[in-house]
Amino acid sequence: MNELNMIKRLLPYLKGYKKQAILAPVLVALETICALILPLLMAEIIDNGIVNSNMPVILKLGALMLVVAAIAMYCGVLSSKNASFAAQGLGYNIRQAEFERLNAFSFADIDRFSSASLITRMTNDVTNIQNVVALSLRLLVRSGVMLVSSLAVALYIKWQLALILLVTVPIISLFIGVLMKVCMGLFRVMQHRLDDLNETVQENLVGIRVVKSYVREEHEKTKFKVSNDAFTQSGLNVSLRIILMQPLMMIGISSATVLILYFGGKMVLTGDLEIGLLTSLINYVMMVLMSVIMVAMCLLQYTRARACAQRIFEVIDTVSDIQDGSAPTLPEKTGRVAFQDVSFKYNATGSGDDVLTHISFATEPGQVVAVIGGTGQGKSTLVNLIPRFYDVTEGKILVDGMDVRDYPLDDLRKRVGMVPQGNILFSGTIRENLLWGDETATEEEMIQAAKDAQAYHFIMSFPDGFDTHLEQGGVNVSGGQKQRLCIARAMLRKPSILILDDATSAVDSDTETLIRESFHTNLKHTTVFIIAQRISSVQEADQIVILDDGSVADIGTHDQLMAESKIYQEIYYSQLKGGADHG
Repeated sequence: MNELNMIKRLLPYLKGYKKQAILAPVLVALETICALILPLLMAEIIDNGIVNSNMPVILKLGALMLVVAAIAMYCGVLSSKNASFAAQGLGYNIRQAEFERLNAFSFADIDRFSSASLITRMTNDVTNIQNVVALSLRLLVRSGVMLVSSLAVALYIKWQLALILLVTVPIISLFIGVLMKVCMGLFRVMQHRLDDLNETVQENLVGIRVVKSYVREEHEKTKFKVSNDAFTQSGLNVSLRIILMQPLMMIGISSATVLILYFGGKMVLTGDLEIGLLTSLINYVMMVLMSVIMVAMCLLQYTRARACAQRIFEVIDTVSDIQDGSAPTLPEKTGRVAFQDVSFKYNATGSGDDVLTHISFATEPGQVVAVIGGTGQGKSTLVNLIPRFYDVTEGKILVDGMDVRDYPLDDLRKRVGMVPQGNILFSGTIRENLLWGDETATEEEMIQAAKDAQAYHFIMSFPDGFDTHLEQGGVNVSGGQKQRLCIARAMLRKPSILILDDATSAVDSDTETLIRESFHTNLKHTTVFIIAQRISSVQEADQIVILDDGSVADIGTHDQLMAESKIYQEIYYSQLKGGADHG
C-alpha cells in the first residue's frame, strides 16, 4: 500500500468528521501565517523604531504584534480541537468497520488471524493511525505552510542568502527518505512482535487457574520475557535508526545558520542589508529548517501508521469463506437434519488430512441424537458444521431438506440453539444472559426455561435472583451453574435444532436426567444433538452415532449397539467397570 492509496482508503472513514478535518488545517494555516508576520514586524521595530528612537512606531507595531499573536493563539486552540475530533472520529469509524467485519468472520478466519492479533489491530494499530492524522492536520500542515512561506519570504528578503537553504534542505530530505524506507519494514516487525506479546498475556490470563494449579508461574514469566524482549528489541531497532536523524538535522541547521551569518554579516557591513532584515532572515531560516525536522518526524510516524493501516485493511478486506445463501423461500422449521457424504478439513484449500470423512446419517424431527467417540475424533467439529461455523469440504448438510449453504446465515442460526463446550456467559445480569436466547421472551417463559434447565432454584437463592450480576465469563458461579444457565439460554430460544456439546459434564447424573426429561416435555418437536462422554448421558437417545478416526463406525440405539458394536461395548464396559471400581 503506497502513501496515496492509504490516504484514499482512510478518507471514507472521516464520514461525520469532514468539517473538522477541513477546519483544522485551515486554522493551522492562519496560525502559521500569523507566526510568519511576527518576524517582519520585529524587523520593522528594530529598523524604524529602535534604531531611530521612534517610540510611537515601537508602541504601534508592538501592539500589532500582540494582536497577531492573540489571533495565532486562538487559531491554534481551535485547530487542535478540530484535529482531535477528526482523529478520534476516524479511529471510531475504523474500529466500527473492523468489528463489523469480525462479526462476519467464520471460525477459520479468526483462527487464521488469531484473536490476539485482531485485538492489536483494533486498538494499538488504530491508535497509531489516529495519532498520525492528528499530527498531519496540525503539525504537518503547519510545517508545510511554514516551510514554503518562510522560504518564499527568505528569498524575497535576500535571495542570495536564501539559496543556502536550497542546498541544505534537499540533502536532509534525501536522508529522511532513505530512513523512512528502512523503518517501514522495522515498524511492521514491531507490530507483529506486539501481537505475540498480547497473545502471551491473553493466554496467561485466560489460563491463570491452570498456571497456578500446576505451579507454572516461572515458566510463564520466562515466556513473557521472551516476547517482551523481542518487542523491546524491535522498538530499539527503530529508535536507533531514528536517532541518526537528530545529529544530521543539527549539522544542517548549524551549517546553514553559520553561512548566513557569515555572508549576511558582510552584507550588513557593506550596507547591502539592514541588521533588522538579517535578524528576521535568520528567524525565517530557522523556521524553514525546523519545519523540515517537524515534517521528518511526521513522516516517520506516518511510516509506522502505514504499516498499521496495511494490517487493519487486511482485516477489513477479508472476504469470509462463509457467505450468506440466497434461497428465495425457506422450508418450514421441523428440525430434520441429514449429513450426505460429508468430509471436512480445516485447511480446505491446502494439504492435510480430513478431520471428518464421508459422514452420512439422517435425523427425524424430535429425535435425540447422541454423538460419542474418543478425544479428537471430530465430534464438536461435526455439530459445528450444522450452523455453518465451518463449511463442509465435500458433501452437504441438509436442514429441513435444504442445503445449509443456501440459507441466509441469520435464518439458519435462528433455527439452532447451541451450548458449546466453553459455556460462555457475558458480563451483565442473569436475565440479560438468558434473554440472548430470545430477547422478546416473557418473564414466564424465562422462568420456565430456567426450571427446565434445573437452574431456577440456585438463581432464586441469590439475593437479586434473575438480576444477579455475572462477572465476565461467569466466574462468580460454579461450573455446573454456568452449564445450566447456558442450557436455559438455548432452551428459551425454542429452536428446531438444539446442540449440547458436552454441556452437562459438570452436573450430577440426577440433574442431568431431569434436564433430559424436560426436552421430552417442553421441546418434544426439537431435534437434540448431544455430545457426551458418559454412556449414561446418551443411552436413552433415539440414535447414537459413534465416530472413530473421523468416520461413522457404528450407528443405532443403545440396545442395537450393545448387541452389534464392539466399540460401543468396550466404552460401556470400561465405564461400568470404572464406576464399580470407584464405588
